[in-house]
Amino acid sequence: MSILDPPGSKVILLGNEAIARGAIEAGIGVATAYPGTPSTEIVETLASVAKKVGFYVEWSVNEKVAFEVAYGATMCGIRALAAMKHVGVNVAKDTLMSSAYTGVKGGLVVVSADDPSCHSSQNEQDNRVLGFHAYIPVFEPYSPSEAKELTRFLFDFSEEFESPVILRTTTRVNHARGVVELREPRPPRVQGNFSKEDVERWILVPTIARRQRKILVEKWSRIKKRVNELKEFNKLYYNSSKKTIIASGLAYVYVHEVLRDHNLLDKVNLLKLSSIVPIPDELVKKSVEDVKEVLIVEELEPVVEMQVKSLAMDEGWNLKVYGKNYVPLIGELNLERVREAISKFLDTPILTTIKYKDVKIEMPPRPPTFCPGCPHRATYYALKKFIRSQELKPIYLGDIGCYALGFLPPYKLLDTCIAMGASIGVACGITKAVKASETPVLALIGDSTFYHAGIPPLINAVYNKSPMLVLVFDNLWTAMTGHQPHPGTGVSAVGETAKVVPIEELARIIGADFVRVVGSFNIREVEKTLKEAIEYVKKGGIAVVISRGECRLVTLRRMRKERKRIPVFYVDKDVCVGCRLCVLDFMCPAIKIDQDSGKAEIDPLLCTGCGVCVQVCPKGAIKVRR
Repeated sequence: MSILDPPGSKVILLGNEAIARGAIEAGIGVATAYPGTPSTEIVETLASVAKKVGFYVEWSVNEKVAFEVAYGATMCGIRALAAMKHVGVNVAKDTLMSSAYTGVKGGLVVVSADDPSCHSSQNEQDNRVLGFHAYIPVFEPYSPSEAKELTRFLFDFSEEFESPVILRTTTRVNHARGVVELREPRPPRVQGNFSKEDVERWILVPTIARRQRKILVEKWSRIKKRVNELKEFNKLYYNSSKKTIIASGLAYVYVHEVLRDHNLLDKVNLLKLSSIVPIPDELVKKSVEDVKEVLIVEELEPVVEMQVKSLAMDEGWNLKVYGKNYVPLIGELNLERVREAISKFLDTPILTTIKYKDVKIEMPPRPPTFCPGCPHRATYYALKKFIRSQELKPIYLGDIGCYALGFLPPYKLLDTCIAMGASIGVACGITKAVKASETPVLALIGDSTFYHAGIPPLINAVYNKSPMLVLVFDNLWTAMTGHQPHPGTGVSAVGETAKVVPIEELARIIGADFVRVVGSFNIREVEKTLKEAIEYVKKGGIAVVISRGECRLVTLRRMRKERKRIPVFYVDKDVCVGCRLCVLDFMCPAIKIDQDSGKAEIDPLLCTGCGVCVQVCPKGAIKVRR
């Protein structure tokens, strides 16, 4: 079973895989992304079949570049998709806003994978609101099947209006699985033409931008009419009730399930929406004919609610609209939340049909931690050991990536974690408020994040003389989202050899005078280099230390594929004194304390053979089992 099964096949696909299939069926020629949960699998899936189908795929250095690559392709009449998580859209927004003014030639679909409840993100922003801001239509599917069909359709819609389109998904749709029926794919178009006949549309100087704004507003009026015709994606179930429920995206699934399970489907009118900005106003009008009350169920912001209220005011309806006074503004929806909202709206007790049994289970705490053999653990251990030995009190500016776990015990070496690249940028500001000789400023950043958003703030630091230590946690992959390659990996999205752009060379070219590369798994080397770097920073310099060690999961995968033996370590109980340094300070998940002897022991099934624990043990009790 695969996304390339013959047309007519019914396959079970992840929501992200379904979006990828929809793009293939639409005949895309270019797909771009920067990895970010919950969107990552879209381009991963496309990359896995790109050579076979015949289109271009890339992992771009950040979301702005990803959008611009896709945008450039559409200027030449090529259909393109750019996928990113919701906060990634912030990075792309500069060009995205302008693209609405210029429009596109080939269809352009931008996937914004939003993350209600912050499962893997620093905020809950609802990117549907961008539709109002940018005059870009926004659509939202409720299932993997609709995600595929909607993606396929939106390329046509985009070309019809020469407008970029936002496909807004949420984590539950991206990572849900469902039955998807495959349709005949269009041949991908990979060769286009940049026409200079209307080249002025692409040049947004003020005179042209003012003209394009007028065209954009007129186009928006046509889009508002067109969404009323999308009967496949916007559906009204009218039961001549005095109450209507309007639900968008995944919220529709919960609403329908609650109404179905409690025999209420024929008691209310139900309007299911997929075109969110703008809403189909004519269909909304039909849904509230002779209706006194309406409930809007949607995740996060009152995007649909505001439009319905505005429409009600314009039309002079005597209509009571309920929304965020019943449906929470915080977190993702679930059956319980929707059941409670519908119960209030219908003024009918709706009890859950699930019977809970009172069972007391005491689960041991399982805080998130680095994987066994993670190079970041070794780097943090060396950093903390060095800081203790020097009795320093630095300020630690963190960033987005696996290494953000450094804020947890036993390390507690992060004071901030804001956004991609913000560690260096914020550090620039803090250096203006503290003395480097008394309070060293450390900016901690990952390799993929450095390429993504760390280069401009490092240039700023050098140019504006901001003394700091930039410590780059380089594991050679974009590991947190599933080991996608980046400019330091040497591999492209489709597995071809690519030129490496070394971080250390970039740092030297930018102007950092102290640049060192150390092996993450060599504790003494890291400590020694950090000491030299801090001394340099105290004198007002900018030091860049790259702690490089490949993600152990990738190393193990390669070793197994090459049939190489993986070393496994053990604890010599006769030498171990039970100091627990390996557990309390190093905290490798493969090491635990034997309850009978009180001494350490290593789980051979978890040990990845990195060997760092050998350097950690003060008694030399950890040895390799040959």
